[in-house]
Order: sequence, then C-alpha cells, then structure tokens
Amino acid sequence: MTKKTWLLSLSFVILLSLLLAACQPTPEGPAISIEGIWGRPSPKVATAGAFYMVIKNKGNETDSLMNASSSACGVVELHESYKTEEGMMGMRPVEGGLIEIPADSEVELKIGGLHIMCIDKLVDFETGAVLPLTVEFVKSGSIDLDVEIREP
Repeated sequence: MTKKTWLLSLSFVILLSLLLAACQPTPEGPAISIEGIWGRPSPKVATAGAFYMVIKNKGNETDSLMNASSSACGVVELHESYKTEEGMMGMRPVEGGLIEIPADSEVELKIGGLHIMCIDKLVDFETGAVLPLTVEFVKSGSIDLDVEIREP
C-alpha cells in the first residue's frame, strides 16, 4: 500500500466515524435520571424530614418535577429554603409547585436549597433506614426510588 493510498484510507475511516457519530440519535424529549438519593435523619419527636438528590436530564426537552409521595409521610411537598426579611432561614413550597429540570442539565436538591419535604412523618428517619419515595414528572411520569437515611 502506498503512502497516498494509506492516507486516503485513513481519511475515509475518520470521515466515516464522524458521520456515524453525528447520526447517533439524541433522546427525544426529556431523559431523566436520579443520583445521590438520600434523606436526613430527624429525631423521633420531629414531625418532618427531607429528601435530597441530583436530578439529571440528558434529553433535548425540559421536564419538571411536579409531585412526590411516600408511604413514610402523611404529606409530601416540593420545598425551597430561603432567607427571611429578618435574615433567618425559612422553608416554603416551591413557587408554581414545579421544579424545572432543563434539557441537558441537572438540578441538585440539597440542604439549604430545593428539597422534598416529608410532613407528618409516619416512620422514624433513623440512620440506615431505607424509605420508599415516588417522584412524578410532567413528561417523564413516575419514578420509584429507595431513599437511604444517612448523615450529610
């Protein structure tokens, strides 16, 4: 094989590889995955607990977390932490009731930020416990999760 033939063959292989890579389909709509799921321990006398996670959307459309439920909680709400006028930290339901997950992005639910609030706990949030949680998205539907209760 001559040097010219070899270079031509190599160029063809590279071009073909680039074309095949460009033809790979991107996910239609949102493509939600959830990582780092955990819950914070709370004392037996506390009536509330919180769940945290990283929600990733590798799709090409925005999706929104709209609801969550758990048999461990009387009520589950999507919450955010905020600073009051007095400079204290407070919690409230998210404005509009949705947590938007932009396309090709991620949103972290974390201490001091967005989180899923368990109100009227029906079980103790003891370190090592694993609790069920279902999260529901506008476009992606419901996803069942197991939440480990652990220290931050």
